[in-house]
Amino acid sequence: MATYAAPVLYAVLLWWFSTGLILLLDHAPRRTHPWSMAGATLLLAGALVAIRASAADTTATGAYTAFTAALVVWGWQEMSYYMGFLSGPRPVACAPSVRGVDRFLAALATSLWHEFAIVIGGLAILALVWGSPNRFALWTYGTLVVMNLSARLNLFLGVRNLHAEFLPDHLGYLACYLSRKPMNLLFPVSVSLGTIAAALLGRAALGADLLEHELIGFTVLATLTALATLEHWFLMLPLPSAELWRWSLPGRAPGEAAPPRDRV
Repeated sequence: MATYAAPVLYAVLLWWFSTGLILLLDHAPRRTHPWSMAGATLLLAGALVAIRASAADTTATGAYTAFTAALVVWGWQEMSYYMGFLSGPRPVACAPSVRGVDRFLAALATSLWHEFAIVIGGLAILALVWGSPNRFALWTYGTLVVMNLSARLNLFLGVRNLHAEFLPDHLGYLACYLSRKPMNLLFPVSVSLGTIAAALLGRAALGADLLEHELIGFTVLATLTALATLEHWFLMLPLPSAELWRWSLPGRAPGEAAPPRDRV
């Protein structure tokens, strides 16, 4: 099992640190955001080059590079939205009277350009790995997209824990689109499918005659999917999950809350 320990540990640490770093930059003074976004864009360019280079690499290095680069692309998507550079045609709060489909469409209007950017990012990665043996950058990005969408829909439909402390103050208008409820109909489906996906990926990682990049790739994907499913549970269970990233929220006093944010 030592063969699997390194990729599992790598995925966990990269997930934890990258989430915290993005939160730290999001909560930094607004004057720093253009500089942060410029740096992130340089990293994005490097990540796309790395994805292309790793697509033909069937070694352990290729798997780790593909996974890491996909997380960088996703990190750029998160930063561009939460820093307010790429949101939607109507990034404003909804009226209290708005309900049902109208509320959903209003919520979509706050992030429509962000959604388009996510699709474009996925198509770019697809083009870069097309016809190549190492497609783990695409699978990693796809996992992040699906699990993020699931978390956001659950927050919209209603969860116990809104994790208000994760949302930057300048995005406080999003609070009206989120709901606090003991349960919603999507949540059991989300965690069940997430658990099944993690188990299937873990089973694939244990398969015989795997190439080196496949063993590591399936292992980090299984770990990432399990972590994303765990984050779904954080939305419902009374756990102090915010303490995992307390170090990334230096400007917020203990117990102080801002409007909630969704994340994966």
